[in-house]
Amino acid sequence: MSEIKSHEFDGLLQRPLRDNRLYVVYGPDRGLVSERAGQIAAKTGVALDDPFSLIKLDASDLQQSPGRLLDEVNTIGLFGGEKLVWIRASGTEKTLVDSFSTLAQQPPDGSYVIIEAGDLKKGTGVRKIGETARSVVAVACYSDDARALNRLIDHELGEEGLRITPAARQRLNEALGGDRIASRNEIRKLALYCSGLAMIEEEHVSEIVGDASAISVDDAIDAVLKGDVDGLQHAIRKITASKTAIFLVLQACLKQFQLLDLMRAEMDDRRQQPSQVIATLGRHLHFRRKPLVEAALKTWTLPAIRRELGRLQTAIYQSRTRQSLEDSIAMQTLLAITLQSARR
Repeated sequence: MSEIKSHEFDGLLQRPLRDNRLYVVYGPDRGLVSERAGQIAAKTGVALDDPFSLIKLDASDLQQSPGRLLDEVNTIGLFGGEKLVWIRASGTEKTLVDSFSTLAQQPPDGSYVIIEAGDLKKGTGVRKIGETARSVVAVACYSDDARALNRLIDHELGEEGLRITPAARQRLNEALGGDRIASRNEIRKLALYCSGLAMIEEEHVSEIVGDASAISVDDAIDAVLKGDVDGLQHAIRKITASKTAIFLVLQACLKQFQLLDLMRAEMDDRRQQPSQVIATLGRHLHFRRKPLVEAALKTWTLPAIRRELGRLQTAIYQSRTRQSLEDSIAMQTLLAITLQSARR
């Protein structure tokens, strides 16, 4: 596998793609995954406005027709030329994994394949295939760090000829980072708001920029653990307004319940108090969230935690296979868990 690090991605786009036909773009930052998949698609040279050259598929298409991917890749276009098969999926669907494994062994000559996947663990799904196949290029997409955010800010504001004060830049950095598309949209909104000004000040950022960072996601997870339905709905409205994918809340909730599972199992095995477990396994938690997690450990039993983990995993799978229903699946799941918390 040719694994492309974040700082190497721009270099990938500077060279011809003809030597590599298979691409897996994955990671927790859904916006960055989508953006980079689009950049690779544009670099292939395939006419993206030609329905005979560009074939877009979802996981549900492959579930209904297991041989669809291989058929599309090997079919010659009506007017000739190269094709691009662009797939949006979680990256762990069996039909996709089986077909991609075949392609990795015999890469196509006249077609490109881009798989836009979710947050794949090492050794799972299509990422596992890429780890052993030299024909696959894998691009991991994680949330932007400070350097990447500053590059994004400089690029977007530079396009509009705007400058920004250090204090305003710091405030802007604090509000960004959860999702690349959401961050870019917030910067563009700021640029439009400040059009014609000589300098962007901190108050301009406070007035117009929403919270596109993980803070909003944490607010939603805290509301779930508290059993606070109104708080959850407020946090989701905030997330939606910033154009952050609600899928990120599902992922964050899954990670929170995985941590609760680990902590509660430790409590039961060693007969420890919640505060003792948090001191050893929850040292990375923000001090403001520790009391909330401690309260959850007192009320949630291990079987109940694992039941909710199963519910979350099912919801994440369904949201990737039925993307048109993603928002409603996520909201129903989060509300159901919140109500369970309230009952406890």
